[in-house]
Amino acid sequence: MSVNKTDAGFVENPAKVRESWDNRLFSVGVVFILLMLGLLCLLPFVYLLAISLSSASPVMRGEVFLIPKQFTISVYQSIISNGSLVKAMGRSVLLTISYVIVSMVMTVLCAYPMAEAGLKGKGILWPYFIFTMYFSGGMIPSYLLVNHLGLIDSMLALILPGMISTYNMIVMRSFFSSIPASLKESALIDGAGDLKILTKIILPLSKPALATIALFYAVSRWNGMQDALLYINDPKKTVLQIKLRQMIVNAESVNEMLEGITGTLPVAQTIRAGALIFSLIPVLIIYPFLQKYFVKGVMIGAVKG
Repeated sequence: MSVNKTDAGFVENPAKVRESWDNRLFSVGVVFILLMLGLLCLLPFVYLLAISLSSASPVMRGEVFLIPKQFTISVYQSIISNGSLVKAMGRSVLLTISYVIVSMVMTVLCAYPMAEAGLKGKGILWPYFIFTMYFSGGMIPSYLLVNHLGLIDSMLALILPGMISTYNMIVMRSFFSSIPASLKESALIDGAGDLKILTKIILPLSKPALATIALFYAVSRWNGMQDALLYINDPKKTVLQIKLRQMIVNAESVNEMLEGITGTLPVAQTIRAGALIFSLIPVLIIYPFLQKYFVKGVMIGAVKG
C-alpha cells in the first residue's frame, strides 16, 4: 500500500483518507434522510395549524397550504366557548394520568421479582406472561367480561383491562436486571428488605426506564379509542378521542361548536383542524420534558435483553 509524505514530514495513508470521507458522506446521507423524514412528519401538523388559523373564505377556495390566509383565531374561540371539547380533554387527561399510575405500579411490581435470578417458579410463570403478548380473549369475550363486572360507562373499563403490557414489563425487567447485584447485596447486609431496596435503590436508578415506560403507557391511553367506543355510552363521559371522531364523521358535532358564535363563522374543515391541533397540546407540553429520559431508556432497553 502506497503512502504519501506531506511537507511537514508526516505520512498520510490514502486508505484512511478515503475511509474518513466515506464516513462523512454516510453521516451526511443519514442526516439528510432523517431531516426529510422529520419534515414529512411535521408537514401534516403545519398544514392543520395553517387551516385552523385561516378564515373561512381562503379555506373554502383551497388556497391554504402551509401559511395561514387571513389570520384568525375564531376556531379556538369557538372550541373554548363551547366547552364540550375542553371537558372531553379534561376527562382524557385525568384518565391518562390514572392509567399511567396504575400501569406503572403493576409493571414495576411484576418486573422486579421477575428480574430476580433466584425466584422460585420463574420458569413456570414466564411462559404465561409471554403467551399474553401473542394471544388474547378477543373483543367479544372482553366486552362480556367488562359487562359482567358492571364496568360499562365506567372509566375503570378503560383502565383495568389493559393496566399492564407484557412488552413494557419485559423492557422494565431488562433494565432492573442491568443494575449491579452488588447494590442489592449491600442493602441486604445492612438489613434492608425488598420493598426498601425497590423504593430506595432500584427505582431511583431506573428513572430513564420509568420515564420511557410511562410515556409508552400515556401515549397508548391518549390515542386509545376502540375500548372507549365499546364501553362508554354516556355522552357525559365521552373522552377526547371519541369527541374527535364524532367531529370528523358527524356534521352535528361540528355544528355544536358554532352555537353562540357571532360574526364570521369558521367552516367545518377549520373546526376539525383546530380540534386536532387542540388535542395535541398535552402531548406537546409533556414530551420535551421526558425526551432525554425517553431516548436513554429506549437505548438501554434495546442493548440489555
